[in-house]
Amino acid sequence: MTSTRTRSRARKGEGELLRESILDVTERLLIDLGNADSVSVRAVAEAAGVTPPSIYLHFADKDALIMAVCRRTFARFADVQRRALEGVQSPLDRIRARGTAYCHWGVQHPEEYRICFMDRHDHGASDSDVIELLTEAGFFDLINDINRGIEEGTLAGEPMVIATTLWISVHGLTSLRISHPDFPWGDLDAEVAGVADVFLAGMSTQSKKLKGP
Repeated sequence: MTSTRTRSRARKGEGELLRESILDVTERLLIDLGNADSVSVRAVAEAAGVTPPSIYLHFADKDALIMAVCRRTFARFADVQRRALEGVQSPLDRIRARGTAYCHWGVQHPEEYRICFMDRHDHGASDSDVIELLTEAGFFDLINDINRGIEEGTLAGEPMVIATTLWISVHGLTSLRISHPDFPWGDLDAEVAGVADVFLAGMSTQSKKLKGP
């Protein structure tokens, strides 16, 4: 008489723990190797002490795994940004604080930032991914701050244009620092403040009055 051996069902919560462990390992490999192309599913499986099929139970492919790491990192960034904004009331000060938090996060997480906003290779973020990540990071909360600035009379212009132009400004500084880490950069806070001051001066109602119709 023979019996068929079946795989025991994972206990409640084990699947989620394994998923988080896989993400932890992938994030560490991204940091250590500094290049998403060097991170393979097999390497992640070996480092996590599981088989590749175990990873595919949670992630469809490498691209999905990499983007899951980015989404989790952006969720943490959202918390960092919320803390940076605690007690900050003025719309302009909140915009400055957002820009500073954004640049610091990008410089501290260069590979995730590169995947999301700098690369166009196969596992880079799609446009829908970018919108989702920006939403998680508070992009539309930024628009709310801009609307407040317009209502108070300190900013002038179309809110989405102001928001995307600000993003372009802080992205330029962040991506340059990531692409050229050995350049003799100055203090990051001072550089962000300089970018923000120039930007906000150009978007201020006083600037519009000086330019005329």
